[in-house]
Amino acid sequence: RTQGQDMVNVMNALKPDAMTSHWEFTYGIDRVTEIVEGLEFPFLGANIFDSEWNEPAFESHKIFERGGVKVAVIGQAFPYLPIANPGWMFPNLSFGIREERMREVVEQVRADGAELVVLLSHNGFDVDRKMASRLPGIDVILSGHTHDALPEPVIVNGTLIIASGSHSKFVSRLDLDVREGGVKGYKYRLIPVFADVIEPDPEMTALVDAQRAPFADDLSAVIGKTESLLYRRGNFNGTWDDLICQALLEERQADIALSPGFRWGPSLLPGQDITREDIYSATAMTYPNAYRSEMTGAFIHTIMEDVADNLFNPDPYYQQGGDMVRVGGMGYTIDVTKPIGQRITDMVLLKTGEAINPDKTYIVSGWASVNEGTEGPPIYDLVESYIARQGTVTVAPNTAVHVADG
Repeated sequence: RTQGQDMVNVMNALKPDAMTSHWEFTYGIDRVTEIVEGLEFPFLGANIFDSEWNEPAFESHKIFERGGVKVAVIGQAFPYLPIANPGWMFPNLSFGIREERMREVVEQVRADGAELVVLLSHNGFDVDRKMASRLPGIDVILSGHTHDALPEPVIVNGTLIIASGSHSKFVSRLDLDVREGGVKGYKYRLIPVFADVIEPDPEMTALVDAQRAPFADDLSAVIGKTESLLYRRGNFNGTWDDLICQALLEERQADIALSPGFRWGPSLLPGQDITREDIYSATAMTYPNAYRSEMTGAFIHTIMEDVADNLFNPDPYYQQGGDMVRVGGMGYTIDVTKPIGQRITDMVLLKTGEAINPDKTYIVSGWASVNEGTEGPPIYDLVESYIARQGTVTVAPNTAVHVADG
């Protein structure tokens, strides 16, 4: 509704020292450029390049002085943006892990006198762990993207890897003893945020209320009620996505539904109302069209194998993070220990119990396609229509996905 301006206003008031990026680019490069120009803090991305000139497109790092120590903060944006998100929205940018580029920046900031090097990363935890094992000179990695919450730092090659969860469930505090050009010790706390026992900051509360005010009535509209726990984060399914898949099957009259393995969106407890904002929290995005298309069984299998390899490739540098694509109307077995092409077996069409035929064509509906020009109603409107018709929703336990022991 605001093209991200509400978050920009609140972030400017929060006054962080720096940020890196992922989903910002799904507003398109023109809007990103406009937002970055209006930020009151650095937007860092050492791995973001102008693909035409093959040169850095954004600042790579910033050096701060804290406690008499020169601290270099390097930004690493999500490496797989043009693959996992619509590359046509930022056609002249390239990303990637760019290990050699990171090595150059680390060496540069050390040469400039940095006594402490912090990587502000949206790589995902496994990618950060591999990068730390291969790149000396990084003292701390603040790891994002995979939403992990680590009670203690993971130490790899002398690098402290910190992961602070998601959805403001935790705040991490890391105190470092930096002397004689290096880290001599640290103290760390992963602090849970109990919203009902913390007094809100009055200025920030007023600002948030002001951002929400023009939309508050619309967002708070009650669409239905849930009798089930609606959650997002499961490696192979979540009840929110099971509900979305059921909506796709019925509203788009499809045989099979596909819902991406996103991890954003808070949970709802049994007995809670479902508001429009709850639906937006699980579905709102800038490429929301719910497509309806024909796919052969062989093509569906290829899609499933490709997604599985993005998650379970044994080399972290080939992993894009995320969770397995959710499916409706179809069951399958997955063995994550197998190589690509052999992980997905026993694909079954649930309404008939028949095995998916590689040569047969099925009607498939899904959303969040990265292809330009995808047609169909926005997923949030579709889910709202489905919930409104149901009134009260119940999501049965999903027993259609079987994870092999390997």
